[in-house]
Amino acid sequence: MKILIVEDEQKMADYLFKGLSEQGCTVDLAANGIDGQHLAIEHEYDVIVLDVMLPGLDGFSVLRALRAIKQTPVIMLTARDSVEDRIKGLHDGADDYLIKPFSFLELLARLQALTRRGRVQEPAQLRIGDLQIDLLSRKATRGSQRIDLTAKEFALLAIMARRQGEILSKTAIAELVWDMNFDSNTNVVEVAIKRLRAKIDAPFPEKLLHTIRGMGYVLELRNHAAAEAAGHIDDSV
Repeated sequence: MKILIVEDEQKMADYLFKGLSEQGCTVDLAANGIDGQHLAIEHEYDVIVLDVMLPGLDGFSVLRALRAIKQTPVIMLTARDSVEDRIKGLHDGADDYLIKPFSFLELLARLQALTRRGRVQEPAQLRIGDLQIDLLSRKATRGSQRIDLTAKEFALLAIMARRQGEILSKTAIAELVWDMNFDSNTNVVEVAIKRLRAKIDAPFPEKLLHTIRGMGYVLELRNHAAAEAAGHIDDSV
């Protein structure tokens, strides 16, 4: 998930950033309503976490401006247990509401529920050969063997699995997984691919993650020997 958090309380913002990043999410932060509105309108997010009480513009104003343009899912946060505030937020277009203090696990579950609504056609599990990826429990297995992945490794695998058979360039992977403009001097993608391949391919005879020389990487079940003979694959990197 790519998430925008609009929260002026620094400790709360840092807490959410750390927790969601550990779950493999890409997170942007805004500390006031003006910056939050700009980011929400100018960029694409899977979901927005929007505080009600903000400097510059309050959360209701940000929400109304956003809803005039797009329908990004929004969960609002408030320290005030006011029925009127919740009704106002829902009337203005909020998709969900949480009252501070709240459980991080509850927030995470609500965020996942909101993003699933926008991805009704996406299956909860993906399969390539004997590799199975559970997007909800964030688990990967080959055959009966569980594969232990870091948050970023799982995010990389999930992105490639959603696009199985599609060659993804280093630039595309860097933007999709790390939300960064790719620097050709940075080997972050090569390192990540190497580590992922060591876990999902090295222990198994059938290889799924392939390097396409001069183009990028692809996750698919294929006749590796025939493709290698044709000069398209170099899975050494």
